[in-house]
Amino acid sequence: QVQLVESGGGLVQPGGSLRLSCTASGIIFSVYDMGWYRQAPGKQRELVATITSGSTTNYADSVKGRFTISRDNVKKMVYLQMNSLKPEDTAVYFCRTGGGRYWGQGTQVTVSS
Repeated sequence: QVQLVESGGGLVQPGGSLRLSCTASGIIFSVYDMGWYRQAPGKQRELVATITSGSTTNYADSVKGRFTISRDNVKKMVYLQMNSLKPEDTAVYFCRTGGGRYWGQGTQVTVSS
Protein backbone atom coordinates (compact mmCIF):
# COMPACT_ATOMS: atom_id res chain seq x y z
CA GLN A 1 0.00 0.00 0.00
CA VAL A 2 1.42 3.32 -1.09
CA GLN A 3 1.44 6.10 1.49
CA LEU A 4 2.67 9.66 1.30
CA VAL A 5 2.74 11.64 4.54
CA GLU A 6 3.50 15.35 4.56
CA SER A 7 4.70 17.38 7.52
CA GLY A 8 6.26 20.73 8.31
CA GLY A 9 3.42 23.11 7.56
CA GLY A 10 2.40 25.92 9.86
CA LEU A 11 1.94 29.63 10.31
CA VAL A 12 4.80 31.89 9.26
CA GLN A 13 5.20 35.62 8.76
CA PRO A 14 5.80 37.09 5.31
CA GLY A 15 9.47 36.77 4.42
CA GLY A 16 9.87 33.71 6.61
CA SER A 17 10.83 30.15 5.76
CA LEU A 18 9.39 26.67 6.16
CA ARG A 19 10.61 23.24 5.17
CA LEU A 20 8.04 20.67 4.15
CA SER A 21 8.78 16.97 4.23
CA CYS A 22 7.05 14.03 2.56
CA THR A 23 7.74 10.47 3.63
CA ALA A 24 6.89 7.72 1.16
CA SER A 25 6.22 4.05 1.79
CA GLY A 26 5.03 1.16 -0.34
CA ILE A 27 7.01 2.20 -3.42
CA ILE A 28 10.52 1.77 -4.78
CA PHE A 29 11.10 5.42 -4.03
CA SER A 30 14.28 5.91 -6.02
CA VAL A 31 12.61 5.23 -9.38
CA TYR A 32 9.67 7.56 -8.88
CA ASP A 33 9.38 11.18 -9.88
CA MET A 34 8.04 13.25 -7.00
CA GLY A 35 6.17 16.50 -6.85
CA TRP A 36 4.75 19.16 -4.59
CA TYR A 37 1.41 20.75 -5.43
CA ARG A 38 -0.71 23.27 -3.58
CA GLN A 39 -4.31 24.33 -3.40
CA ALA A 40 -5.46 27.66 -2.07
CA PRO A 41 -9.07 28.25 -0.96
CA GLY A 42 -11.32 28.63 -3.98
CA LYS A 43 -8.56 27.82 -6.43
CA GLN A 44 -7.50 24.80 -8.42
CA ARG A 45 -4.64 22.61 -7.31
CA GLU A 46 -1.42 23.72 -8.98
CA LEU A 47 2.07 22.42 -9.48
CA VAL A 48 4.74 23.91 -7.23
CA ALA A 49 7.82 21.83 -7.98
CA THR A 50 8.85 18.43 -9.26
CA ILE A 51 11.96 16.31 -9.03
CA THR A 52 12.64 13.34 -11.25
CA SER A 53 14.21 10.06 -10.22
CA GLY A 54 17.42 11.50 -11.62
CA SER A 55 17.00 14.65 -9.51
CA THR A 56 16.13 17.00 -12.35
CA THR A 57 13.99 19.75 -10.90
CA ASN A 58 11.22 21.95 -12.26
CA TYR A 59 9.46 24.89 -10.61
CA ALA A 60 6.39 26.99 -11.11
CA ASP A 61 7.34 30.51 -12.16
CA SER A 62 5.74 31.88 -9.01
CA VAL A 63 8.20 30.07 -6.73
CA LYS A 64 11.41 30.07 -8.78
CA GLY A 65 14.31 31.41 -6.78
CA ARG A 66 12.43 31.05 -3.49
CA PHE A 67 11.60 27.34 -3.20
CA THR A 68 13.91 24.34 -3.52
CA ILE A 69 12.82 20.74 -3.95
CA SER A 70 15.15 17.91 -3.00
CA ARG A 71 15.02 14.21 -2.26
CA ASP A 72 16.72 11.61 -0.09
CA ASN A 73 16.37 8.18 -1.65
CA VAL A 74 17.76 6.41 1.41
CA LYS A 75 15.19 7.96 3.73
CA LYS A 76 12.48 7.83 1.03
CA MET A 77 11.73 11.49 1.57
CA VAL A 78 11.18 14.55 -0.57
CA TYR A 79 11.55 18.06 0.78
CA LEU A 80 10.38 21.53 -0.15
CA GLN A 81 12.43 24.36 1.30
CA MET A 82 10.36 27.53 1.09
CA ASN A 83 12.06 30.88 1.62
CA SER A 84 10.86 34.46 1.29
CA LEU A 85 7.30 33.32 1.79
CA LYS A 86 4.46 35.54 0.65
CA PRO A 87 0.80 35.66 1.70
CA GLU A 88 -0.09 34.26 -1.74
CA ASP A 89 1.84 31.09 -0.87
CA THR A 90 -0.90 30.26 1.64
CA ALA A 91 -2.36 26.90 0.66
CA VAL A 92 -2.57 23.24 1.48
CA TYR A 93 0.57 21.61 0.11
CA PHE A 94 0.40 18.07 -1.22
CA CYS A 95 3.02 15.50 -2.10
CA ARG A 96 2.40 13.51 -5.27
CA THR A 97 3.89 10.59 -7.13
CA GLY A 98 3.03 7.80 -9.53
CA GLY A 99 1.94 10.16 -12.26
CA GLY A 100 -0.82 11.46 -10.04
CA ARG A 101 -2.04 8.11 -8.78
CA TYR A 102 -0.77 8.75 -5.28
CA TRP A 103 -1.30 11.83 -3.12
CA GLY A 104 -0.62 12.69 0.48
CA GLN A 105 -3.22 14.18 2.78
CA GLY A 106 -1.70 17.64 2.63
CA THR A 107 -0.19 20.06 5.09
CA GLN A 108 -1.43 23.60 5.66
CA VAL A 109 0.90 26.53 5.08
CA THR A 110 -0.33 29.94 6.17
CA VAL A 111 1.70 33.08 5.52
CA SER A 112 0.35 35.98 7.52
CA SER A 113 1.44 38.73 9.85
